Amino acid sequence: MVRLLAAVAAMATLGAANPEREFDLPTYTGAYQPQNVDERGMWMVDDESERLTRDSRLVIRDEALNNYVHSVLCRAVGNDRCGGVRIYILRVPVFNANMSPNGTMRVYSGLLLRMRNEAELASILGHEFAHFEMRHSLDEFRRKRSTSDLLAWTAVLGTLAATYGGGSTQSYGDFRISVYGALFRFSRDQEREADILGFSYMAEAKYRPSAASEVWRSAMNEADATSTGRALRGQRYDKTAFFATHPTNLERADYLSALANRVPGGEYEGRNAYQAALAPWLDQFLEDQIKLNDFAGTEYLITRLGAEEWTAPLLLARAELYRLRANPRDLPNAVEFYRQALTLNPDLPTAYRGMGLSLMRMDRKSEATPSLSRYLELKPDALDADMIRSLVAPQ
Repeated sequence: MVRLLAAVAAMATLGAANPEREFDLPTYTGAYQPQNVDERGMWMVDDESERLTRDSRLVIRDEALNNYVHSVLCRAVGNDRCGGVRIYILRVPVFNANMSPNGTMRVYSGLLLRMRNEAELASILGHEFAHFEMRHSLDEFRRKRSTSDLLAWTAVLGTLAATYGGGSTQSYGDFRISVYGALFRFSRDQEREADILGFSYMAEAKYRPSAASEVWRSAMNEADATSTGRALRGQRYDKTAFFATHPTNLERADYLSALANRVPGGEYEGRNAYQAALAPWLDQFLEDQIKLNDFAGTEYLITRLGAEEWTAPLLLARAELYRLRANPRDLPNAVEFYRQALTLNPDLPTAYRGMGLSLMRMDRKSEATPSLSRYLELKPDALDADMIRSLVAPQ
């Protein structure tokens, strides 16, 4: 936390002297290359990991989507920085992205689903690239190695001291906790540094600066919704756990908000461009999310995405969410959401199917039959066509 406050204070001092230079980026010196045997070994592991990723069935190989995500990175960090980055989009319904020292960036579909616009995506991509530019993975590798060596030698010396009456294993235990604490603080400091440099990328690219903090406030709200829905104790955001590797989402949202208040101009959001790029995959990503069996968290997510405009895919996903939970009170809601989706797009076969099945569950077969029949007209070769025909056949 001390390093974070010092960094923010330094930026504030620079901003007071020259507000237009506050978020200037450091000179890019090019991608770092391994310098010794240990580093070359680390790069070899990363190269092999990239090969496995490249050949994985989880990789989304849609050229248009990949080109778009890469273009957002380039706009955020600059063409000189993004040129050597290889981005792999993975169909994994988790809010995550990471970047390896060899220039490999992995972006999960769950992250793309949660972003509402290009500015929010740029804040995450910039954060991950900041880790890469500041060589955090390499620094953490060195720190973990030195920590392991230190703990190993301390254990040996502590055992010898105890054997000859010169100490106790308790002192080693206390020292070990202290060393682990320093290691996890180091990881948290890296995350804060990446947040700040990532924010500077956004400011330089003239993205709407408040988007960065909104991502983390949304993450808190979704986590709270999930906890409430599962009757679990909510997370604490006002206190950092001893072994935490990241700052709390509340801390991140607060200091990113403070930085956003000092950015002169910069209002580009890119909402329409982002929605157009994601449109071919939105149905699939929403379906993957629903399969996580997290009703409350998914309801929050869909509602957040629909806050500015309810589209047919979002209404369809919300209807499916309610139908699949299938509490008696859920089915009327599901039918209404299906109807709203069909009002916007009357050729959605999945909506006719879902509405018909919901009405069947409510013992309203006469109303269900037209919907299921329309589904069969639109998808006569559907895998469940025979089952649906049996439902609408006269008894």
